[in-house]
Amino acid sequence: MSSSDPAKVAVLISGRGSNMQALAAAQGPEYQVVLVASDRPDAAGLAWARTEGLATFALSPRGIGKIAYEDALDAALRAAGADYIALAGYMRLLSDTFVARWRGRIVNIHPSLLPRYKGLDTHARAIAAGDAAGGCSVHVVTEELDGGEVLGRAEVPIRADDDADTLAARVLAEEHRLYPAVLKEFVRA
Repeated sequence: MSSSDPAKVAVLISGRGSNMQALAAAQGPEYQVVLVASDRPDAAGLAWARTEGLATFALSPRGIGKIAYEDALDAALRAAGADYIALAGYMRLLSDTFVARWRGRIVNIHPSLLPRYKGLDTHARAIAAGDAAGGCSVHVVTEELDGGEVLGRAEVPIRADDDADTLAARVLAEEHRLYPAVLKEFVRA
């Protein structure tokens, strides 16, 4: 890849793919989405990707196991020519072996202000703790869950009447803004 070619990014999803859609909409001279892959063949985001002319890959790990699944995923990523992987609502934990194969080239968007609230139920946890703000973070994926270098954050004030769903909706809007901007910087670093 020359410095003038866009980086080739594969986006991994498990559901509706709204962050994948934001990343696809922001493609340009910095990066291009070369594959949308999912561990759920019925993921709504795959249908959207197909209608947009994006290449897709879908395979469930059920019945074949994690190692065979990740080997097939890795082969699909390499066949698509991916330079980087962007996790966008991908709900499977990647093995240390898979992360090592792609070290320094996998990023994720997480719905909290890391290092706070790694894992699930981040919005409810922030509200329960009495935090003034929630938000989202883009980080490099490492073997430690939500533990890699944070590349960017966006804060969202927590309102007195917020519940996990209302906060999540406002944070998601920030995710859609933050993720493409950080990805553009990351692939050019």
